[in-house]
Amino acid sequence: MRSKSILFSATRALPCAVLAFLMTTSPVHAAAQSYATAVLVEPAGSPEGHSEVRIRFTSPPHFVAHLDRDGRRLAVDVSASDVRGAPAAVTPKGGIVAGVMTQSFTRNGRGLVRILINLRTKVRYSVAARGTDLVVDLQPGDADAIDAKRAALASTPAPGATLSTVGDIRFERSAQAEQVVVRLSPIPRFHTSARDTKTTIVLEQTHLPVALKRLMDVSAYAGRVTAVASYPDPKHPHRAIIEVEHQAGTTFRADRAGNTLVFEFFVPGALPSSITGIARDGGIARRIRTVSVQSAPTGIPKITTGNEEADEHLTESSTPDARAEAVTPALFGQQQGNRYSGRRIDLDLKDADIHNVLRLLADVGRVNVVTADNVQGTVTIRMRNVPWDQALDVILQAKSLGMVRQANMIRVAPLADLEKERDLAIARAKQEVQLAPVETRLIPVSYASAADVQQRARELLSERGSIAVDERTNVMIVRDVAGNINQIEELTRALDTQTPQVLVEARIVEATSRYLRDVGIQWGGDATFSAATANPTGLAFPNSVGLVGGASDSSTPTAGLSPDVNRVDNPNFAVNLPAAVGTGQGGAIGLTFGSIDNTINLAVRLSAAEASGMLRILSSPRVLTLDNREARIAQGTLIPFSQVSAQGVQTTFQEAKLQLLVRPHVTADGSVSMKVKINRDEPDFNQTSARGDPTILKREAETELLVMDGHTAVIGGIYTRNTGRNLDQVPFFGDIPILGLLFQRRRASDNRGELVIFLTPRIVNRAEALGH
Repeated sequence: MRSKSILFSATRALPCAVLAFLMTTSPVHAAAQSYATAVLVEPAGSPEGHSEVRIRFTSPPHFVAHLDRDGRRLAVDVSASDVRGAPAAVTPKGGIVAGVMTQSFTRNGRGLVRILINLRTKVRYSVAARGTDLVVDLQPGDADAIDAKRAALASTPAPGATLSTVGDIRFERSAQAEQVVVRLSPIPRFHTSARDTKTTIVLEQTHLPVALKRLMDVSAYAGRVTAVASYPDPKHPHRAIIEVEHQAGTTFRADRAGNTLVFEFFVPGALPSSITGIARDGGIARRIRTVSVQSAPTGIPKITTGNEEADEHLTESSTPDARAEAVTPALFGQQQGNRYSGRRIDLDLKDADIHNVLRLLADVGRVNVVTADNVQGTVTIRMRNVPWDQALDVILQAKSLGMVRQANMIRVAPLADLEKERDLAIARAKQEVQLAPVETRLIPVSYASAADVQQRARELLSERGSIAVDERTNVMIVRDVAGNINQIEELTRALDTQTPQVLVEARIVEATSRYLRDVGIQWGGDATFSAATANPTGLAFPNSVGLVGGASDSSTPTAGLSPDVNRVDNPNFAVNLPAAVGTGQGGAIGLTFGSIDNTINLAVRLSAAEASGMLRILSSPRVLTLDNREARIAQGTLIPFSQVSAQGVQTTFQEAKLQLLVRPHVTADGSVSMKVKINRDEPDFNQTSARGDPTILKREAETELLVMDGHTAVIGGIYTRNTGRNLDQVPFFGDIPILGLLFQRRRASDNRGELVIFLTPRIVNRAEALGH
């Protein structure tokens, strides 16, 4: 009798239990992506050294903060967020804060922003969300001393309360669930709150030691749980908080084993179905078993419970809310399949009237059931651990019955009757279409071609409908029933959107550097030994000797050998290796030595030239075009060429131009796919043909690529370098160390060229064409 009375009370409290269960277990919609836009570090006034770090987000942030590096760095993790506009690093001058770093990560497919605040000294801190700002308040002080003070306060519990101490917090993982195990003595009262990706466990009248104030990153296990953070509540010294970050769609339950609380996180339906829920009464977690249904002797089913453990805790002093909380999880278990979602029950029926069975299932599923007059018969069935809606489906199939469900109303009738009703409804709908009045409506088309939209709209016409196009006004004339015309109008609005326009800008950057060095020498002279010059050799043979340099000719440069004339007719050079010097290029110096009677003369001319230069050319063609339409822009010159043939001399023209040829396509995500060809041709008058016609320097790039809107891509580049070293010398003499320099001419050159092509597409009407 006691069990029946308890069950009856719990059944009466069922609506409250359903509401409480749905409020505590309904998932929270995923938070919208938030973006960090600015980081501000500023002094907050007195007392001296007090600083404030403010990080601005686009929506209220959800964060977890902890100290590391012996209290010299504060780490704040903001979930479901990213960085957009906030600087990566901020280094203030002086004060407590040495630097602030803002980094973005991806964890389990969701964004995470980590803010690292490096400190010059140990501080006291508080982190709070003020609107869309995350405010970190920092004051000089020893955080360990503050924790010790809080621990001392926690050692003195409030009057009438027992203070619990956390002995250990650890993470364990099994094949079906992941567990956060908390060892306490004794077990305190606790309550939980769940969001889409975070579950918060608040332990009342609990002291958390400093060693257990930490953040455990368990994402390496690649499970549902990614991080576990534990810290004391800054507002209540006798309260500990455990935050568990997990993937969306994860549910959890609490259990007690001695002085240990176990919080299991799993996918709904992953655990064995014999355990359907967890009830909490004053912070004590208990397992709830399934509800079974048996047939009473009178043929009317009744509900009994086999939950002995729950019965022990549901004493006369228990409140109705506690009773309802204990029974609710058992009545609303999770379904592993996708089709059935009702709570699981056990059925054991023998010759039970079908009307009583439907009434039972209607009561269990909290729905309204209306039964047709020709529904009759009995049901014998035995089911274990099945959802109530699946049991209803099986029973109806066994009795050749069907149901029509609208919201929480279910109408049960024989299948034959429901099929007749469906056939009649189809016939009635066809008759309504045939009898419906025909309307004529003008549908204007703004951006697309009305003829193109017409081809797609024909499929929506009925047998009585027609469609025509007025090309002058680009309007479709539709004649059909009102429903079909409305569908054609919706189709037209969906297709008649602005065509994306893309502005494509190319940058062709050319850089050329040139270096040239030329060092040469010329020297020689003449000597005469004869009786005419009064210096004969004194020998019969040879009585006279003449020595003259023979390396000079009419084109030998001789400027600088005489202060009187710029041209020496016969310099008599023995070594003639001059550098190419002249107006605006290099320099030369000449030296002459001779005797009084000019019997011995020596002339030396040194010449050297060095040149270096840099040239930079920037070309930036740009063109605007529609999506999937080819565009071209060009600028250049036409160079005439003479051709001699049998018909005479003919003049043809060759183009040397700068050209951008592009065909863009805007993708659904806002990127731009392009087929592009870029030319930059120019005449080169330094290199000409035999007739004097210039050659054409060609630079060309042709490719296909995908670039995000507004981003710049380097589509190609060419780097060239020409180096040369030339040595002209007199054989044998030029190889003599040191003295060989008098018989050599040295030339060195280094020419470098680099060509880089950049491409930037921009969708000028992105919001109108793409809707984002």
